[in-house]
Amino acid sequence: MTAPTLRVAPAGFGFGSRRSARLIERNLYVYKHGWLVILSGFFEPLFYLLGIGFGLGSLIGTINGPAGQPISYQLFVAPALLTTAAMNGAINESTFNFFFKLNYNKTFASILATPLSPGDIALGELGWALIRGGLYALGFMAVMGLFGLVVTPWVVLAVPAALLVGFAFGAVGMAATSFMTTWQDFDLIQLVVLPLFLFSGTFYPVDAYPDALRVIVQLTPLYQGVDLIRSLAVGAISPILLFHVAYLALMGIAGLAVTSRRIDLLLLK
Repeated sequence: MTAPTLRVAPAGFGFGSRRSARLIERNLYVYKHGWLVILSGFFEPLFYLLGIGFGLGSLIGTINGPAGQPISYQLFVAPALLTTAAMNGAINESTFNFFFKLNYNKTFASILATPLSPGDIALGELGWALIRGGLYALGFMAVMGLFGLVVTPWVVLAVPAALLVGFAFGAVGMAATSFMTTWQDFDLIQLVVLPLFLFSGTFYPVDAYPDALRVIVQLTPLYQGVDLIRSLAVGAISPILLFHVAYLALMGIAGLAVTSRRIDLLLLK
């Protein structure tokens, strides 16, 4: 198949394609001298952990965690903040930066002059977003270890789980961004992300909600990640974790499919 055919055919996602890795390599070069931009995103959840987890937590004491077992408030909050760190890292990269490359810098239009397909671009950009979210997750895991919040061997799975959270939110973030036309549209993303951060069981159990509202919260994507990583952090392993994994994986695959199709429509029309 010739290069022009590759560009216009719906080439799928090209999983494992070396072409997608070229985009990740490009981003590494771009951030070679701007690594402080990436590092800065790590501090927000850290400040929440210090201010709320250890500050407010000193007044709260213990709280019911997954499966109803009492755990310290710091251990309750830390996995949720790890989840939001992975989400924020992926969202920041797959929305603002993706929008700039798509509409202003015309990076993707230039890339399509090469053998890379829209699917390669979607996968490569998502891979970079996962690297950024994964760096936040690893850094936060180190902080949890430093503060004695690692209490079970199952916690080693929290980093892969955080990457899954980043995959889900990064893919959907790119899909949503492909429909945006102005910078003001990003207010809609914050309108979604902020309530998810505050009300997905991040700082208090969802049992505090009325029954109807609790069911709605438990169906939101961030709650899936928070409950998954919190359960792994305290060793509360149950079949419901498989539902969380399937939910986030399907969310990411759907977002990636929409992104690939939208890049195709926007740049190859």
